[in-house]
Amino acid sequence: MNRPNCAFVLGAGLGTRLRPLTDLVPKPLVPVFNKPLATFALDHLHAAGIERFVINTHHRPEAYSSQLGMWEGRSIYRGCPVAFRHEPTLLETGGGIRNVRDLLGDEPFLVYNGDVLADFPLEPLIEAHCRSQNIATLALRHDGAAKRVQCDPATGRITDLRGLLGGRTEPSFVFTGVSVFSPQIHQHIPPREPVSIIPVLADLLLQGAPIGGVILESGLWFDIGTPEAYLEIHQLLAGGHHTFSYLPGDWLHPTSPHALIASGAQLSGCTSLGPGVTVPSSAKLHDTIVWENTLVQADSHLSHAIISPAFFYQCAPPDMDQCTAPEPTRNS
Repeated sequence: MNRPNCAFVLGAGLGTRLRPLTDLVPKPLVPVFNKPLATFALDHLHAAGIERFVINTHHRPEAYSSQLGMWEGRSIYRGCPVAFRHEPTLLETGGGIRNVRDLLGDEPFLVYNGDVLADFPLEPLIEAHCRSQNIATLALRHDGAAKRVQCDPATGRITDLRGLLGGRTEPSFVFTGVSVFSPQIHQHIPPREPVSIIPVLADLLLQGAPIGGVILESGLWFDIGTPEAYLEIHQLLAGGHHTFSYLPGDWLHPTSPHALIASGAQLSGCTSLGPGVTVPSSAKLHDTIVWENTLVQADSHLSHAIISPAFFYQCAPPDMDQCTAPEPTRNS
């Protein structure tokens, strides 16, 4: 089987658990230290030899234009072409894959959830799929609460998904949101219909089709599902607990060079300031994420918060004397 050189990055999800952050941008474009989340996926895939990308859009598609330079449905990222496909009606994972069939071509391809932050080796997953006759091969892990994929580690064969087949005794794993598919998968997904890929794969298992799993325990894997988890990943990275193998060591920039910080302002913890942010001298920010073009009000003492021109979100009980502030406003 040929090695994949194209990846489909899922960018159309609504990110409802991450609201109000995702009211402004699609979840895959939420910034992590001023770097859009989906670009971590693109960098990860590029380091594994992927040369073409496809991204689907639905909610706030114009944000992809401003963040990734989309023009007439296409862009270039690190010298690689990126094709976008808009979904006026959300098609879910399976329907999204089927909807970009013409862009993926007739070779195996990777699928990568755009809201996943990960740094585990992709090569074992790709190699396992290329050696097999699998229609799909999923990257699995032990860590995480949602262990809903059963797989036989000895054979690498998945035997159940979300208990849809029932009665299996193999150990359970978490699906990471990263997988490799053979182009035959398109034959089993109805065109132009919203459908999850999981029941499609479960039906294939019932028919005896080979669905594989590769257990990848090393490296970071983080599903940013809530604002609290979003702040937590900033704390983890700011603490130096992890560096990304596919990024330069100096990638992390807590403060945009286009932020304006007055003398006397106090910043601590994992505080991150986006471009166009203004922080007055009387402000104290601890473990606070400030999105672009936000004016932090005078005398604001914020801790464990996420703020933008449109929202103020308190992630945890404050550990400072005072953690309230006037509503942030947009710079003129």
